Order: sequence, then C-alpha cells, then structure tokens
Amino acid sequence: MSEEWWADAERIMLVQDNLSAHRKAALYEIFSAERARAILRKIDFVFTPKHGSWLNIAEVELSVLSRQGLTERVANQAAFTKQVQDWVTRRNDKSSKVDWQFTTTDARTKLKRLYPSTIGG
Repeated sequence: MSEEWWADAERIMLVQDNLSAHRKAALYEIFSAERARAILRKIDFVFTPKHGSWLNIAEVELSVLSRQGLTERVANQAAFTKQVQDWVTRRNDKSSKVDWQFTTTDARTKLKRLYPSTIGG
C-alpha cells in the first residue's frame, strides 16, 4: 500500500514514539523478506523523546475518543466519520483540554541533550 501512496518518494520519514511494539522486524512478520527490505530502505525512523512527546497527548485523546465517542459499532466509513465528528464537536464545545504536566523546565532537565546550549547559559 505504501508503495502505491508514496511511489515517487525517495524517502519516507516515519515519526513514532519509543513504544517497544514499533520494530522494524514487524515488517518481516507481515511481508516477505525482500519486500520488507525494500520498504525499510525507503523509511527514515524518527523517534520522539520518551518523556514529553506530543504523541502522548494524541494517544490520550484517542483513548478518550474510544471510550466516549465510539460507543457503538459502526456500519460504514460515513457512520464512523459522523460519530467521530459529533464527539469532536461535543469535546470542543466543552473546551476539553489535556492536563499536560510535563513543563518546559522538566523538558530542559530530562531532555537536555536535545536542547542546544546557549553561550553563557
């Protein structure tokens, strides 16, 4: 499928968190070794920091969606889209937010190797 979508791409950048389930070997479990190698030759893996990743917020929202917004089986894509849009509207109307407690100070302490040092700082 990715070969069709990005057939003309020289490289594909895949941004993902550090979850142990994200393994290159998984492609070899799904595809033949030749096809898995061809796919892997095109992909640049970029891992987000273990702490403070924006993906954590996305995962929280998807978890809330699955518990609040997807309360029943859906028959088709149109019904699924409507159910998700209705949930998004309700969530936005309530001004719901993620209580993100990882501060800039935390990030600078825990992720200092990722932040450039400043002269005299």
